[in-house]
Amino acid sequence: MYEGVLQDLIDELARLPGVGPKGAQRIAFHLLAADPADVRRLAETMQEMKAKATFCQTCGNVSQAERCRICADPRRDPTSICVVEEPKDVVAIERTREFRGRYHVLGGAISPLAGIGPDQLRIRELMGRLADGEVTEVILAMDPNIEGDATAAYLSRLLRSMELSVTRLASGLPVGGDLEYADEVTLGRAFAGRRSTGD
Repeated sequence: MYEGVLQDLIDELARLPGVGPKGAQRIAFHLLAADPADVRRLAETMQEMKAKATFCQTCGNVSQAERCRICADPRRDPTSICVVEEPKDVVAIERTREFRGRYHVLGGAISPLAGIGPDQLRIRELMGRLADGEVTEVILAMDPNIEGDATAAYLSRLLRSMELSVTRLASGLPVGGDLEYADEVTLGRAFAGRRSTGD
């Protein structure tokens, strides 16, 4: 334990996701030794982010306006929606440059142990976006874990009655991976998702 404000800072940093006690201590000591102008700039940037950043009213992605840049872009395909758990997933998919439609951010995944059910997610908003019939394809891009699978299964059942093409991202072996190191779930999905090699 350190004295006063230094310990207070370590405690606050340790509350951040992915930052443990040791990491919080390293960051705190880095800030203590840093130039005051750098620390001030960091503090001002955090305050500005909190004041200006919000969530897109259409898709739930991070935005500085009522609509994010993707929803506001007329070149994006309005007939295709990719459903993701978090805004960071939008960034990951955008990096691939493979998807030209729009997104819908749920704000998490179904997790009964964490007390998160369908009502805590932006599922009603998704259904509202699908109501006018403009969207013809919904791509479910949930994380390949228990919560992601539960969320994808729930949405698949919910969307079954609508005249939509509902797909889920393929999952399986990573490029450059070795079969001997793949767990049985990943290997099983790779088999289930196999496709023709063509002629």
